[in-house]
Amino acid sequence: MDQAPAPRSASAAGINPPPSDGFQSLVPDPRLRMVLFSFLMAALFMATLDNQIVSTALPTIVGEFGQLERFGWVGSAYLLATSAVMPLYGKLGDLFGRKYVMMAAIFIFTVGSLVCGLAVSMNTLIAARVLQGLGGGGIMVSIFSVNADLFEPRVRARYQSYSSLVLMASGAVGPILGGTLSEAFGWRSIFLVNLPIGIIVLTGLALFLPYRKPHRRPKIDYAGAALLAMAVTSLVFWADSAQIFGSLVAPESLAVIAFGALAAFLWVKVEGRVAEPVVPLGLFANPTIPLLLIVSLASGAVGIGSVNYVALYLQTTTGLSPTGAGLLFIATTGGIAIGSLTSGRLIARSGRYKIFGMISGAGSCIAFAIFSQLPVGTPLVFITFLMLAHGISVGIGQQVPVIGVQNAANPRDVGAATGTVTLTRMGGASIAISIYGAVLGAFMNHGAAAIPGIGNIEELTPTAMAALSPQTRALVAETYAHAFGPVFISMSLMIACGFIAACCVKNVQLPTARGTKPEAVLAE
Repeated sequence: MDQAPAPRSASAAGINPPPSDGFQSLVPDPRLRMVLFSFLMAALFMATLDNQIVSTALPTIVGEFGQLERFGWVGSAYLLATSAVMPLYGKLGDLFGRKYVMMAAIFIFTVGSLVCGLAVSMNTLIAARVLQGLGGGGIMVSIFSVNADLFEPRVRARYQSYSSLVLMASGAVGPILGGTLSEAFGWRSIFLVNLPIGIIVLTGLALFLPYRKPHRRPKIDYAGAALLAMAVTSLVFWADSAQIFGSLVAPESLAVIAFGALAAFLWVKVEGRVAEPVVPLGLFANPTIPLLLIVSLASGAVGIGSVNYVALYLQTTTGLSPTGAGLLFIATTGGIAIGSLTSGRLIARSGRYKIFGMISGAGSCIAFAIFSQLPVGTPLVFITFLMLAHGISVGIGQQVPVIGVQNAANPRDVGAATGTVTLTRMGGASIAISIYGAVLGAFMNHGAAAIPGIGNIEELTPTAMAALSPQTRALVAETYAHAFGPVFISMSLMIACGFIAACCVKNVQLPTARGTKPEAVLAE
């Protein structure tokens, strides 16, 4: 049997056993916990890296297969599949145990990577990316759920801050690694490199992660899972529909969102009647959870959704090359690392998390409000400082929604709750990207016609901009700066919604290993 082995003797090992009513780690040996945590971080890095690594290799892929009109779908297919299955994986982990559910997700992702590397056309590559996403969504959800089994609530905050660092590291090195691998070994190598990692992680989890069988009879809510997948897929597809149908309010786009709304309505009806709903509606009975989901939504909208637009802003208004703009993001990545590690340790020490969600929202809101007012020619040192401040703010609040929701949810629903948090973060990013694009497009044409020698300003590459005369380049920069002002204001307003939600969260103290219940206290 693959049951968790009973410890020899807690007293013989020099460990005081926790009381029966307290938290007990799935893996009592702290050294083995660290080994397993390393495997989990390798899987997380692999799954999140794959959404970043493809960006710099896409031009090479299009050069081989053609079909430039399907350029965006190589990334969107992965995002759609990942978002659709996240809540389902969380629930499957609650029902069948996290070990085999997570191993299944890693296996699917690894097979998907192999198929991507062997793709013979753009269509087969897009289909393989869907298969990858079906595994990647399970990896991202299951890792945080397994962490909840390994570490007590306060200590968990520190280790989930390390998880946040892995997420940020994958975002930072992904484009660089994708370009390097595709240039040295061909674009297929960016997918095939996942095979040895996946095999090593699968072997490690099979050997060292105990299986904890849930004490309830598995009942899968197939109808609820299908309806939720349709609702989520429709929402993400609608967020990308401007590229396909020309507008978010085109008849076809409205039909997509109407279908999603109908699926969501039917999902609520189904979840209220089944014995084991894929996302228990009881989660939303606790007012803390909906508020933290709003925080997660806003965090994804600004923490993830803003990256591409900040990069475009840097290249069009400051004259930085793509490489220079990428190097400037070291400030943001470093800030996230500082904020995440600091807040993780402080939450572990104090047991309080509300204040960190408030600080995070306020910091990013102020940073983007200042960004919206920056004139052309602002010193790069000041812009770097703003990016650092924003990164620290994002890092401070990175793990707040996950920690808070896991603490507020019933222990039997931790997996479903974790999947819901992750889903809202990615959904917030997807929706925000489309909103930012619509705002930028609405303000871009103003003043562009007055620039001599410029036909379509949106077709200017950084290299073409560098070749313009100083006067023309200044006019182009002014046009972009004018358009980006409202974009940054929209970012500031979105994160302000998250700040307000964080302020409304009840101030609780996380329980210790002795299992004491968290009690609400008045915010100081």
